[in-house]
Amino acid sequence: MIAAPGTEPTTAASGAGRTEPILAVDGLRKTFGRGRKEAVAVDGISFELHEGGSLGIVGESGSGKTTTARMLIGLEQPTAGRILVDGSDLTRPARRIKDLRARGRLIQIVFQDPYTSLDRRQKVGDCLGEVVRLHFGLSGSALNGRVRELGELVGLQERQLRALPRELSGGQRQRVAIARALAAEPKILILDEAVSALDVSIQAQILNLLADIREQRGVSYVFISHDLAVIRQITDTAIVMRHGQVVEQGQTANVLDSPQDPYTRLLRDSVPHAGWQPGTVK
Repeated sequence: MIAAPGTEPTTAASGAGRTEPILAVDGLRKTFGRGRKEAVAVDGISFELHEGGSLGIVGESGSGKTTTARMLIGLEQPTAGRILVDGSDLTRPARRIKDLRARGRLIQIVFQDPYTSLDRRQKVGDCLGEVVRLHFGLSGSALNGRVRELGELVGLQERQLRALPRELSGGQRQRVAIARALAAEPKILILDEAVSALDVSIQAQILNLLADIREQRGVSYVFISHDLAVIRQITDTAIVMRHGQVVEQGQTANVLDSPQDPYTRLLRDSVPHAGWQPGTVK
């Protein structure tokens, strides 16, 4: 969380004495269609995330990862189940403006493609300032100062804050998307394949940035990815999804190093390695 002027930033350690999870998902289910045409996208999954923690959701395309993220953020309404964030029930989408703002202060999302999620006609600084003004009512020098702080937090320079999205690289645009999400000072940040469109060197930079922000600010992450190396680097715990169900969950190292479910083992063994050839499995 970004600290207000004159106060100390919240750190991950500040939640050390907290026992209840910051995010609790219980029996979450999502179906599309009706009758014979009904398709189950997410089938009764449950998991928890503690304050300052980082949870990975792993699975191949169609496993229900992104549908889960969309339900957490309120873009999809669950068919059944419950979503609690910091004690607030977010199971149903917010209808009123004040409820939408309150939800935005709890949970935000960073999408895979920042270019399509940013207004191409809006300068970066104005984009960040719009969020800060909406949630905190700042203006003038206070608003400009908070925008500069957000830029510094994600490694954006003044000239980049004055730029349009098309004038930035892919990695810089993703930094903007992260800053915009953090501008609301959420408790939880969902990252849906947030580095998969970047080349490996830029991926490493963004992952290191996210690790630093988590350590400094205490924000909790839900990191959705099909890339096991990314999940290993950025998360503490992980759940593995297949056909909308959780087939395995636990500490990330345990899940990836000693998988108990055959599907998790298949995912791990399908990762390219030294001597790997297309069409082979380790």
